[in-house]
Amino acid sequence: MTVPCFLILGAGHAGTAAASAMRAAGFAGRIVMVGDDPHLPYERPPLSKEALRGADGAAPPIYPANFYADRAIELKLGQAATAIDPGAQVVTLASGESIGFDKLLIATGARARRYPLLDGLGDAAHVLRSADDARRLRAELVPGRRLLVVGGGVIGLEVAATACALGLSVEVIERAPRLLARGAPGPLADLLALAHRDHGVALHCGVELANAARDGGNVRLTCAQGRDFTGDLVVYGIGVTLNDELAAAAGLAMEDGILVDAQGRTSHPAIYAAGDIARQDHAFIGGAVRQETWANALHQGAAAARAMVTGEAAAHEVPWYWTDQFGVNYQVAGRTTAQRWIARSGPDGRPRMIFGWSEGVLTGAVGVDAGADMRIARKLIGQGARVDPAVLADPGVALRKVGSHIQSA
Repeated sequence: MTVPCFLILGAGHAGTAAASAMRAAGFAGRIVMVGDDPHLPYERPPLSKEALRGADGAAPPIYPANFYADRAIELKLGQAATAIDPGAQVVTLASGESIGFDKLLIATGARARRYPLLDGLGDAAHVLRSADDARRLRAELVPGRRLLVVGGGVIGLEVAATACALGLSVEVIERAPRLLARGAPGPLADLLALAHRDHGVALHCGVELANAARDGGNVRLTCAQGRDFTGDLVVYGIGVTLNDELAAAAGLAMEDGILVDAQGRTSHPAIYAAGDIARQDHAFIGGAVRQETWANALHQGAAAARAMVTGEAAAHEVPWYWTDQFGVNYQVAGRTTAQRWIARSGPDGRPRMIFGWSEGVLTGAVGVDAGADMRIARKLIGQGARVDPAVLADPGVALRKVGSHIQSA
């Protein structure tokens, strides 16, 4: 009797969540997880924070090694897949090994988008996407050095905050008119800009780089406006490039990622996709979207895995992510644009919650060290709650009691 095989390409958050969910859903066949990173699957959010503060730049594993052994999950790490044959249902690895599959989950994620201008600086330029990237960068974060961060997105700002706390002088250079210009609420950008400036980080927005060179022991970046920025090293984060080449070569339907249905299934009935690489219709956001977040990787990876076992689709979650900077936790839920943003102050008079409100409906929220309130806000957003703006702004009305103020549609 042939034992069915479920094969997972990608050993990140989506892949590990999928492997765990397959067993939890009752799949008793063979599970093989292939990843080109040689390390035991590890947590990625700490790479820009705890890993850079630690002595060795190490990232904690998602699960200990015995987790996989106890569940008979085969790990093939440090091995890249080179081809998917959808007709034969076989994946070929760089080693030459071929693995047949009954069902395949593609969770290969993304890699750091390269910036050739800065790559020309050699070992003075860094990206941060992997544990090895973190180890290399950690060795360079020496107090008193001057760090130039190119890219004012979440990763760039987290690295800037960590480096500042380690005693480096930090400047952030962003080509867009504001920080977090791609897919983040304006109020979050404003809060983080204030926090960085309060801690001595110099922020430069609307800056287009024209040249990069090493000048003795210095790195010199020249912008199109003629201004120079000088430092000892550069970290850049300008987005990602999807690891979708295998899927495209296999003939799967693609559109800025792999198109999947409500079950996570691609255009091939035995192939699924999840995580950064998957584009799926989302009931809350509307239309087909990709989500590059830790929370989505876990949810979508597990949901696709359960669908592979049971055939059932999972409900969508309200989009959510967080960032920790300067010892403060910032969370975002729901849509990132709104007709109005309504601030609710904390005891210190500063915004603790900022609510997105559109046509009478609570559509989004930003929280500052407000984990409990954000859990409630995510639930209300998912319900499409219609709430009086005055109630949202009133810190005297506990958020857990906002339900009693929900207006009828």
